[in-house]
Amino acid sequence: MTTLHALLFGLAVTASASAWAQYSWVDNNGRRVFSDQPPPADVPPQNVRSQPHGRPAPAVVREVSASSASAARPTAAASAPAGIDQALEEKKKQAQADEAARNKAEQLRRAEVRADNCKRAMNYKSSLDSGQRIARMNDKTGEREILDDAQRAAELARVQKAVAANCN
Repeated sequence: MTTLHALLFGLAVTASASAWAQYSWVDNNGRRVFSDQPPPADVPPQNVRSQPHGRPAPAVVREVSASSASAARPTAAASAPAGIDQALEEKKKQAQADEAARNKAEQLRRAEVRADNCKRAMNYKSSLDSGQRIARMNDKTGEREILDDAQRAAELARVQKAVAANCN
């Protein structure tokens, strides 16, 4: 039975060896691509970074004349730096714009809440200043009670703090 297990284990390891095959190359947009399939034919050999079984990509040696070397430098400098993904950059810019829009909407919502709180506090302050009797519900019994002068003064002080905090 152990021989059968060893044989099955060996077969499983051999079958999974193809999963370790990994190609790596830089595509035409400058993105690094990893795949278990070889790169397409339009990828130049110098852009292939690795091949299966740990073999590095073949080094491509080209003879360059002085005139073609000087002509090649400006195009290399003008092209985008390697590793920068335009789609990723666009996504980052979009995410930043979305975050800025969310922040702006949150600021507007807070300003509306403060304006509403200011208006309510001003209305309550004018009611307290008018001298009319003010009634409120008792928290413990739920009964209606009329504010005396001390309670009115305490409410007026609390409302003035609310006005100062919300009506700037």
